[in-house]
Amino acid sequence: MRKNLRVLGIDPGTVTTGWGVVETADGSLRHLAHGTIGSSGGQGGRLRVIYEGLQEALSRYEPEGISLEKVFFARNAQSALKLGQARGVALLAAASRDIAIYEYASAEIKLAVVGYGRAAKGQVQKMVASLLCLPFQIPADAADALAAAICHLHQSAFRARVTMALSAAGQR
Repeated sequence: MRKNLRVLGIDPGTVTTGWGVVETADGSLRHLAHGTIGSSGGQGGRLRVIYEGLQEALSRYEPEGISLEKVFFARNAQSALKLGQARGVALLAAASRDIAIYEYASAEIKLAVVGYGRAAKGQVQKMVASLLCLPFQIPADAADALAAAICHLHQSAFRARVTMALSAAGQR
């Protein structure tokens, strides 16, 4: 079992995309960095800025994977389409570097971080700061990205424990 795992969480958005890097170190979560990528102008320019910003984070922090929210259904088709484009850019950024992609439902991410799948943004912000021992408030988009990374790290640790338990049970 690998002891350290580094994940880049992404909260895609066409106006603001949040990102955050978290790694496990001997079973503990460690915050490495977070930020937001904001852009203005036309849609093509915004998508390019998102791609370039994510490429910079991927180059700088070299994560083993990215984690982001699964596609959801929105009431506003235009908003859903734009969000899908930003999400596609995030997936392309990871795929262009052969980085593993992990997707979780919004409720799974909130459950992993807050313990309640319908938690409010403010609750996610507070719990992310608490879990990562950060003494400052995190922007909502970056907190959502960090939450996605934490969710994957929790899921990975759980799967590793299950695999070890099954392996030990099989050896008896």
